[in-house]
Amino acid sequence: MRDLAIILLAVESLVIGVVLVLLILELRSLIRFLREEVEPILHSADETVRTVRGTTTFVSETLVTPMVRASGFLAGATQALKILTRRRR
Repeated sequence: MRDLAIILLAVESLVIGVVLVLLILELRSLIRFLREEVEPILHSADETVRTVRGTTTFVSETLVTPMVRASGFLAGATQALKILTRRRR
């Protein structure tokens, strides 16, 4: 019985060793995949974010800011005209 338990433990140790080696190989494969596939995707996403940031800055400076200034000026002029044309009672 004792010899059988020793043999089972030895076989179990061998199986665990083989599974551990397979796990290490799969981990190496995963790291290679991440380096080769995911990293270029992240670089592409970074470039896209930079492009969007530049586009929003351009639109803000060339379109939004002048529109806000013109709208503010028009609102102020309208209020000034209302005050100036208001009748006194």
